[in-house]
Formats: sequence, structure tokens, C-alpha cells
Amino acid sequence: MNQRRTAIITGASSGIGMALAERAVRAGYDVFAVGRRSERLTELARIVETATGSIAVLAIDVRAPQAAQKIVRGALEAFGRIDVLVNNAGGVAVGPIAEQTDGALHEQVETHIVAPLALTREALPSLRASKGQIFFVGSGVARIPVGMLGAYPPVKAAVRNMTRIVRNELRADGIAVTYVDPGAVATEFMTRAGFAGPPPGLAASPYDVARRIFRAFSTRATTVEGVPWQTLVVAIAEALPAVTDFVLQRFPQVVLGDGPMPALAGAAGPVVLPATTVPAALAEPGVAGTEAVAAGADPLEAALANQLARMKKLNLSVPYVRDLLVPGRELELGDVALGWAGMPNKNERALTNDVLDALAEAGLLVHVEPEKYRVP
Repeated sequence: MNQRRTAIITGASSGIGMALAERAVRAGYDVFAVGRRSERLTELARIVETATGSIAVLAIDVRAPQAAQKIVRGALEAFGRIDVLVNNAGGVAVGPIAEQTDGALHEQVETHIVAPLALTREALPSLRASKGQIFFVGSGVARIPVGMLGAYPPVKAAVRNMTRIVRNELRADGIAVTYVDPGAVATEFMTRAGFAGPPPGLAASPYDVARRIFRAFSTRATTVEGVPWQTLVVAIAEALPAVTDFVLQRFPQVVLGDGPMPALAGAAGPVVLPATTVPAALAEPGVAGTEAVAAGADPLEAALANQLARMKKLNLSVPYVRDLLVPGRELELGDVALGWAGMPNKNERALTNDVLDALAEAGLLVHVEPEKYRVP
């Protein structure tokens, strides 16, 4: 049985999660790194291949069916134990909260509440055995409601509340539970949503925040403040809600950055990140295939019209496919199937092949060689 400490880290394909995974492996931890982007995880594994610890990776969306079971099973098969669980995966749906689709609202709850609790539940036997530790990553907007971020602020407030409940419930088991307020961090999180993100002078390095989180692996602190002075500012702002609301309404760039604001509303409703878009064909029961095209689907959904019913049945989401379409990116069928199915069977691999071929026929991909594609 492996005696080195093992950490599961979700959201490890970018930002704080990637920085934390790298630090932990270099410090001698065995890390099971989870993320949605397989090429990023592969690069992470390459970076730490000579480190003291070991790394195993799994490309999967934490919201996918049985994702929690697959992640915990994968970590135990790779390393035999779980000492630390870091629930870091996250995403934001841009737009006024009152105009969010049911799908966008559900995805925020699933990503930040349901998936972390499912992982906690599945990992509990191992964490009880190791007297381990669980991390939940919150946000300053859990205490200061900021508009145009959809359900993200109230969901993060729920994460803060949830952490305290889990801590109290698991104290008797000897499991430490830590809440992380990362502060404003210089990652792609906000820029992917179309915002400029925090001003350079205010944004912390994800490596600095990861260093503070990793320190708590040893101290088992109940709270980690990624940027302590920002936490103090948030506390003051929370105590002066009227002033804070006035400032945020007049100067939203304090949080969202100085760049151009994305088009947040209009005839099509709120703009949602590709990672959190739920097309009507998948969000509304009984709508699939050509019916989705008639309902006004976008070019991607039109290209997949004949695949949508199978995709729904096998839980391959349109948002996952949309995230693949980064100009210049090269795709391999096996990596794409691994990214959404975990360990794809022949039906899942066949569906992946049909989806990629459909995108190529629609001009959204270029078929460069067998099982390889390029995004034009």
C-alpha cells in the first residue's frame, strides 16, 4: 500500500488548480489531477515528470454522470489512498441572473455544489481512514453580491455555508475541512467569460494562491485567504452594503476589469460561457435532432442535428463539443472521447467519431488524417 500522501485536485487543467497540482507533486505528493482539457493535463504531467511525487490525470467534467465515482476510483487505483480532496473546478455563466436559462442555473449549482458534495461522499471512506482534509474553493463574491455573473455569486455563498456544515459534520471523524477565498487571481477564468478581469496591480498570481493552499495541507487551517488584504476589503464592503452596491453599480470595472463589457443581454437573452451553455435540444425534454434546428439552433447545433439524440442518451454535452473548437487546435479522436467519457467504451468512441465527422462535414473541423482533426 502506498504510504505517500495523495491529493485529488479538480480544475487542474488551468489556473490555481494546475499551479497547486504542480506544487504538490514537486513536494512529494501523489496527485490525481482532474480537468476537462486533456491536452492541458498532459502538459502538466510532462512538466512534473521528474518531480519527487507522482501524477495521474483524468480528463472529465465533474458534472458528468458517475464522475465522482470515476474520479475516486481512479485515484484509489493509481495510488491506493486519498488524503486530500481539493474541490477547485468552477465556471461562470455571464448575464443578469433573472435572465439565466434553467440550464445555466442548474450547471452553476451542479459544478459548485452537487459535484463537490458527490466527490466528498465518494471519498469519505478513504478520508476517514487517513484522517484527511477537504477543501472547498469559494470567492469574494460569496460575501459581496456582484451583478452580471449570473448565479455564480449566490452559488459561491452557498459553498461558504456548505463548508461550515461539512466541517461540523465531519469533525468527529478527524477530517479537516477548509474554505478557500482565493481573491482576485490572474487566470483565464474571467477573460474566458468576456471580461477583462482584475487590474494587473490587483491580481494575484495563481502560484502564490496555490502556495497558501498547499501550506494548509500541513496546518489544516479552517480558512485560506489567497490575498489577505483583499479579504479585509471584502469584509469592510460587506459591512457597508449600501455604499458597496453604489460603487459596484457606478464602477463595475473594480471587479470585472477595465476592458469592454461583453454583450450581456438582448433578443437571445444572456450570454453564457461555452463551458456552461445548455442548448435547447438538451435542456428541454422532447426536443432533439431536426426539431432543434427548426427551433433556431446555432451552427454547431445544426451540424450535430442528427447526433443530438444519441449525445443526450450517452451524456455527451454540446458545451463539451463547443469547448473543443479553439482555432488552430488539433484534436485526436481518442483524447476527445477520453475527455467526456472517462474510459470510453465502443459506443462512446463511435459516437465521438460520428460527432467529429459531422463537424468536419459542416466545415467546423478539417479532417487531416485518420482520427485526427484540426479546428480551422
